[in-house]
Amino acid sequence: MSETAFSRLTQRRGVRQFVKFGIVGASGFVVNLVIFTLLQRVVPNHAATGPYMAIYSIAFLSGGVSNYFLNRAWTFRSTGHLGREGLSFMTVSVLALIAGLGVSEAVAPWFGHGHKTWFISTVAGIVVNFFVNKYWTFRSVD
Repeated sequence: MSETAFSRLTQRRGVRQFVKFGIVGASGFVVNLVIFTLLQRVVPNHAATGPYMAIYSIAFLSGGVSNYFLNRAWTFRSTGHLGREGLSFMTVSVLALIAGLGVSEAVAPWFGHGHKTWFISTVAGIVVNFFVNKYWTFRSVD
């Protein structure tokens, strides 16, 4: 890709937003990983499905809350209604969580209920999460 084409591509608002969304997502990924790892160390019998799903859910949604505030302020620079957008963002996060739990159950027979399954499940919804939040949660942003 020529430098001019690259320059034009990076000037597109949607591309910049997607890159910022990815950076924010990486920070949420770290929050998610830290909380998952800490909970996995303190919750007994974490290899069982029930405790794993609870740990995964708490960690995933913690990353989602941090992502909401960073995306609102930096990625989309939204001035929309905080509560309404927050509810929409967390609704998308819960849907992504449900999808992640489904992926977890699908890959757990091969990888167990540890970090590999967590990683695959967490990565599963990134692109969908971006587009649903861009066109639903933050739709009022130009």
